[in-house]
Amino acid sequence: MKIQFMGGAGAVTGSKTLIESNGLRILVDCGQYQGIKSLRELNWEPLPVLPSTIDCVLLTHGHLDHCGWLPRLVHQGFSGKIYCTSPTAAIAKLILLDSAKIQEEEADQANKEHYSKHEVAEPLYNVAQAEAVFSKFRIVKPNEPLVLDAEISAVFTNAGHILGACSIALELENKTLVFSGDIGRDNDVLMFAPTKPQKADYVFLESTYGNRLHPDSDVLVELEAYINNTFDRGGTVIIPSFAVERAQSVMYLLWQLRKTDRIPDIPFIIDTPMGINVLDVFMNNRSWHKLSENDCREMCQSFQFISDYEQTIQAVFDHQPKVVIAASGMLTGGRVLTYLERYLERPETTIVIIGYQAEGTRGRKLLEGAQEIKIRGKYYQVRAHIQEIQGLSAHADQADLLNWLSELKTQPQKVFLVHGENQAADELRIKIQEKYGFDCGVARMGQIVEL
Repeated sequence: MKIQFMGGAGAVTGSKTLIESNGLRILVDCGQYQGIKSLRELNWEPLPVLPSTIDCVLLTHGHLDHCGWLPRLVHQGFSGKIYCTSPTAAIAKLILLDSAKIQEEEADQANKEHYSKHEVAEPLYNVAQAEAVFSKFRIVKPNEPLVLDAEISAVFTNAGHILGACSIALELENKTLVFSGDIGRDNDVLMFAPTKPQKADYVFLESTYGNRLHPDSDVLVELEAYINNTFDRGGTVIIPSFAVERAQSVMYLLWQLRKTDRIPDIPFIIDTPMGINVLDVFMNNRSWHKLSENDCREMCQSFQFISDYEQTIQAVFDHQPKVVIAASGMLTGGRVLTYLERYLERPETTIVIIGYQAEGTRGRKLLEGAQEIKIRGKYYQVRAHIQEIQGLSAHADQADLLNWLSELKTQPQKVFLVHGENQAADELRIKIQEKYGFDCGVARMGQIVEL
């Protein structure tokens, strides 16, 4: 059996792990790279194996860094099935369509305004290529074996993180390989705690926050202070948010603050068409989260939903204080950039960062104190207040990741750390070896391991 790390090794994006066994090729996740240019350029590179030779894809969840390369995979010849849970299929469809539209729009704008370094800017994939993926989705029920071959099966179990997110236990060659996917937190606002594995010969564990502990702080108090301080300055609060689950978590917190009169009665705006569509997925999959149907409805009634871009422009030029939730969460694209172009240079503005910011993204640059940010070929001075609420991350921190390994009944032969920047992964490696004595290593991009 061979394992090849084709993405998500040494980085928090582009997750792709290939398993070869008994003539079968199985790809776990097929993510798009985001962040620094050297990573984004990998999206244009061919895979080390021909997509047509891959038999199936097992998709842990619907975030772009795990599903965003599927249109390229299909366009280049993949004809197999993509197995995932029902919420994951629904979310992946929304995310892929949104990604394709954004890429088409950005390519068109770059060509019109001539700020691309290429003679003709092209999208990584277009809407038609994204839609070509959808017929290949096959729905898997959690905790039920999925037979892939006479001697190969997989079981999907809840990973928390976002709706439908799962870890995957793959049984083959008398071994159990467990792929964590992205693991949620044990005490998430909306999602249930992840299911811990009981058995594994080999573990492929994410390490996004492998060197960080989320602060034990009250996120409601933090959010309340940022909104009230901004309101006193007559400013607007902009919350760049991942459209799936984080947007809904922030909606829930804002709703709670308004219900208890802890913040002023100012407009709450959701300006992410995909985030609005995800609310329907939330309503239709209540067994995956903690909110009741009535909670969902009451929460939504507190918000103004924007889907038309003309409404975005109206909101941008409305000078009254407001709270805006807009994608994308790492400020890599989407409508949040339109708000930044207007508000980033205003000292009364507050930008609240709530999720992981990959290396090279605008969100990471803001957190690192950048004095100016480039948006659509132009530079903008950073005069807004930049704040971070670490307690709202959808990712397990170091303690949660260590806890996720705590119920293994026998010691795995090896733990491979993936989906993390090198420093975070290496610090988690040390902690795992100290706590459990497991043989643990950090996966390298392109590395091939024989088991």
